[in-house]
Amino acid sequence: MTVTGIEFPMLRFLTCGSVDDGKSTLIGRLLYDAGELFEDQLQTLKSDSAKKSSADGELDFSLLLDGLEAEREQGITIDVAYRYFSTPKRKFIIADTPGHVQYTRNMVTGASSADVGLILIDARQGILPQTKRHAYLLQLLSVKYVVVVVNKMDLMDYSEERFYEIARDFQEFAKDFPFRNIRFIPVSALRGDNVVNPSESMPWYEGKSLLNHLETLWIPECEQCDFRFPVQYVNRPHLDFRGYCGTISAGQVKVGDEIQVLPSGVKTKVKSIHKGFTETTEATIGDAVTLVLEDERDISRGDVLVHPQTAPLQSRNFTAEVVWMEEDVLKLNHNYQFKFQHEYILGEFHHIIDETNIETLALTEAKDIVLNHIFRAEVRLNKEIPLDVYGTYKETASFIVVDRYTHQTVGAGFVREINAKTVEIKHNYSAFELELNALIRKHFPHWEAKTLD
Repeated sequence: MTVTGIEFPMLRFLTCGSVDDGKSTLIGRLLYDAGELFEDQLQTLKSDSAKKSSADGELDFSLLLDGLEAEREQGITIDVAYRYFSTPKRKFIIADTPGHVQYTRNMVTGASSADVGLILIDARQGILPQTKRHAYLLQLLSVKYVVVVVNKMDLMDYSEERFYEIARDFQEFAKDFPFRNIRFIPVSALRGDNVVNPSESMPWYEGKSLLNHLETLWIPECEQCDFRFPVQYVNRPHLDFRGYCGTISAGQVKVGDEIQVLPSGVKTKVKSIHKGFTETTEATIGDAVTLVLEDERDISRGDVLVHPQTAPLQSRNFTAEVVWMEEDVLKLNHNYQFKFQHEYILGEFHHIIDETNIETLALTEAKDIVLNHIFRAEVRLNKEIPLDVYGTYKETASFIVVDRYTHQTVGAGFVREINAKTVEIKHNYSAFELELNALIRKHFPHWEAKTLD
């Protein structure tokens, strides 16, 4: 969607697909043709290409992204490589992810914050098992916008028939995935066809080049979502100021809005909103702000501020889909730390429902869960927290799993189903006050207890 005069927000995208589909080469070519390389980077690229390149004396653009020595020796991508660049129309963050099965966890890391997924397909090979896995992982992480980049078209004589054959195959495979938009672009990353500039070798393709498409792709932010504000820090510079800092993960908030603090349930109103040193009347998703409230409440890091009429469910029990990132086998009924937003909570995997066969994408009976396995499980936490179902929401519906003893991240998960009921707390009284009042009424029926309901 292109809108005249509109300011396009920053776009985060990643490259994924099978091994040797040309992901790193594509990004290197994009940066080179877009004029985003400094002179010293270009000189280093020329020097490295002369030493390592297998591209018949031409620049090996993959060397711009593959910085690890092991990557250069093997000609593969192992770790996620990030690049930042901008054009007159937009700013970008690129994540170049590995194609090997054993580095699935690295791909998940790169996809977790992406707005768009670029799935590369070698025009000679067509759709491979790893292509399907990465497409599955994109929809698993709710990346709704996909660009299928059919690369190495120069090795297929820029065949229109081959391009549309691959496009049909992918559409058939992904027909049940909840992608909102799929765009197909034929390119040659090595030659630069349709990467930044339109290709003269493919006059039959009348669409945009890859960069032009990314520059003008409109992805609506979730401003209409219910307000979610995970508190990251309590700012108390002096006696006359108490503010709650964080980034709005969904929705928007205005001065005067009634808000509810979860998990306590107490209510108050927004007195002022600060962006840096500037005071404003409203803020929206993605804004890093400090909220000042009308009343002094017991609010700390890890609490979530919401609008009371659209508060999320609160629970300690939920069903999650998890990618396991540890070589050691997952232990059932074993205490792990589950990190939601800015808080670590003890919990356990109570029951493994099933796992996804990484080869066929079919659901199978769960056995030992080890590195790169994807599975569904019932999770039990040691306390109730506010939760959303993953999809529309991400921050309040996703978590990482940390080993208590090694402090290593062993898994990343997404809330799929919540076993809870909406928490309804009237007025501005805390749960403790309500419980105390109920006890007074029970044991001292003639006592004139404060009426809270």
